Order: sequence, then structure tokens, then C-alpha cells
Amino acid sequence: MEDKDDGGGAPNDLVQVTEASIDEAKLLQWVRAGCTGGTSVFIGTTRDHFQGRRVKTLFYEAYKSMALKEMSKLAAQMREQWQDIYRIAIVHRIGEVPVGEASVMIVASGAHRRGAMHAVEYCIDTLKQTVPIWKKEIYDDGDATWKSNCPTCSQHAHAKHAHTSTHAHRDTAPSASS
Repeated sequence: MEDKDDGGGAPNDLVQVTEASIDEAKLLQWVRAGCTGGTSVFIGTTRDHFQGRRVKTLFYEAYKSMALKEMSKLAAQMREQWQDIYRIAIVHRIGEVPVGEASVMIVASGAHRRGAMHAVEYCIDTLKQTVPIWKKEIYDDGDATWKSNCPTCSQHAHAKHAHTSTHAHRDTAPSASS
């Protein structure tokens, strides 16, 4: 994997929007280096249900050039806020993402674990709010719904919040699905 991105970011940042399956092992290997002491990973996967309905698949669309630009901005914000971050990978899949497969993967490595963990949580919460990628949930019965982003996800990494969206954030760890 090259030390560059598709969105014009820093040499140690990899940002991609892809129709291909996300190679989780390859991304994890890419962010690791001898100078890092901690690596944090978030993988959002398609789950098989939502509010009692069986989900068949998800379908993502993106304004790709703008998504890459916003993802590169996110990587820069992560570096500004957590200065011991060494490498960052932010990859989002578009097109069909079947149940059990990854739709987004965010990985950060740094000198210490805490910075990497906070940076990844900040990234997924902010990505869901600011990056122009849209998700359609397709159900077993053939019905489909375009999902809206949580209006307060970007605030979650810094403060507890309450809202009326159809999901909840856990205070102990970020969710493993998007």
C-alpha cells in the first residue's frame, strides 16, 4: 500500500472511497510502524437488522471528490488535535455492502494508545456528519430507506449528548457498526 491517498492528504494519510471490499489486514499492516506504540481501529459493518426489520444489504452513494476532500480534512484535524498520531487510514466503501461486510474502516497509529483511540472515535463521529456519503438500507421484504446522518454525531467524541435519532451512543466504546 502506498504512503499517499486519493484525496491529497499528508504522506502518512490514506483516504479512499472505493467500490472494492476493504482489505482490513492490509490497512492495519500499513498503519503499523516501529515508532508506534498504539493502533486503534474502527470497522463499520452491515448488520442484519434495524429496529426489528431484517436488512438484506446496504447501498452507499458518494459525491466522491468532495468526500475525499472532507476525509483529508478529517485526517488533518486528527493530526492537529492528537499530535502523536503517525499514520491514518480512512476508507469508505460505496455501492452494495452485504451483511457482515465492512463499509468503513478507520485506523490510526501513534506513539501512545490514548491519542489513537480518541482520534478514531472523533473521526467516525465527524465523518458521519460531514462527509457526503449516503446510505440506503434495503430490507428482506424489498422495501428500502435512505438513512439520514445523526445531527449531533460530531459532538459525541467531546461531550455526552441527547437527541431523538434512531440510535444511541455508548459512553464506554464506539459502536462496531455504521
